[in-house]
Amino acid sequence: IEAYVTEVKTRVPLSPDVTPDNLILKARYARFLEQTRLDEHYPDADLTMTAPGNYRILEQQIEVHRYFLQQERRRNVPYPEAAAGWYIHRYVPIVGVIRARGMLRDFPNRTEADLYVWIAKHMQELKERWGWQIEPEAAISALVEEHSHTPRYRLARLGEKLLDSLIPGLLDDGPPPGQWRQETAAAPRSHRLFARILVSINGHKSGWQALEQAALIAAREHAWLRGVHFVESMQAAGEKPAQAIRKTFNRRCKQEKVGGDFTFETGNIARTLADRARWADLLVINLNYAFDPPTLNRLSANLEVLIRRCPRPILAVPQAASPLNSALLAYDGSAKAKEALFVAAYLAGHWQIPLAVVSVVDEHRQADVALQRARRYLEGQGIAPVVAQKNGPVAGAILETAREQGSDLIIMGGYGRGPMLEVVLGSTVDEVLRTSPWPVLICR
Repeated sequence: IEAYVTEVKTRVPLSPDVTPDNLILKARYARFLEQTRLDEHYPDADLTMTAPGNYRILEQQIEVHRYFLQQERRRNVPYPEAAAGWYIHRYVPIVGVIRARGMLRDFPNRTEADLYVWIAKHMQELKERWGWQIEPEAAISALVEEHSHTPRYRLARLGEKLLDSLIPGLLDDGPPPGQWRQETAAAPRSHRLFARILVSINGHKSGWQALEQAALIAAREHAWLRGVHFVESMQAAGEKPAQAIRKTFNRRCKQEKVGGDFTFETGNIARTLADRARWADLLVINLNYAFDPPTLNRLSANLEVLIRRCPRPILAVPQAASPLNSALLAYDGSAKAKEALFVAAYLAGHWQIPLAVVSVVDEHRQADVALQRARRYLEGQGIAPVVAQKNGPVAGAILETAREQGSDLIIMGGYGRGPMLEVVLGSTVDEVLRTSPWPVLICR
């Protein structure tokens, strides 16, 4: 066959079986590459998408990045130079989290660039809804939990709906142990475990004690503090008492030289705190107002709901803040205790504080095996713990060991039994919280 053949060079490869829809996508991608020259600066870059209109979102982000670069450098920044900076400093880190979380398995018909745009939109929506700057890894976790079509997450969503419709919130046991640690491992945090701290402020002395404790941790972790105060209505948030609390929060953050922001919330305190905690790494509360009358000899139902539902560690502060100079890990080898072991190893290693580990022998458990496992793990992290094995009632043995070791922080796992059994048999967590003069860090 005789024919005139014209060779056309394009930035995007075309195959003989390309469809009209794919041709539109490739044409838009080629125009994007022509503007940004990302394929020249980074030949391995792949920003293909399944929706051509989303390239406009990337272009808008590059324009914003270019504006700030020009303000910083006080010169005109060519568009391709700004695109290269945006790619390295904004796009690549989020794609790194996407890969670490295996998001393409959850959304097999999407590309990394598709997911990047989806995450960016979701982060903006969350910021507009709650007034908080949401971190990418937190937004990614929410998207996966809410929209993944894999059997694991579909069953989890179905189970949550059934629980909400059939049984009280007290019986909702929250996410599985270890989920927060897995999310943390996938996030680029510069080795910080608690980058975002949520603290509940009630406006009384006890609430400011919680802020004092949270600020101490924020200073050590170079973390961001988020204060939350509950009001009867958003109209009340604009009144003088509520605004005075906001001003006091801002002033105290400035005094402690930590960054922070403040928001108002309405509704059920326990459920709302548990929901908002998913955007943080640690929730700090004060226990001074969290109990029913002492004659009931148990925690308030709202606090039990919070401990069960909260997807993040909870630091419960009793009467006053602690300097957090020495920690005690209560360890029984359970799944939640293993999460507490992970946190304890981090605090001992990064804060350079002494760590003791106690395991209690009673009629239900053997302590020696659990202690050996904890010791091996900690020594593998370069930590030499003081190890203690006790007998008798568990909560009493934990507090006795804390006094012996001079510990001013107790670290332990959350509830180990279902809520009905906890009501009938009692809970070590509840007893420690009711009687400890030191902060208790509850992990899950």
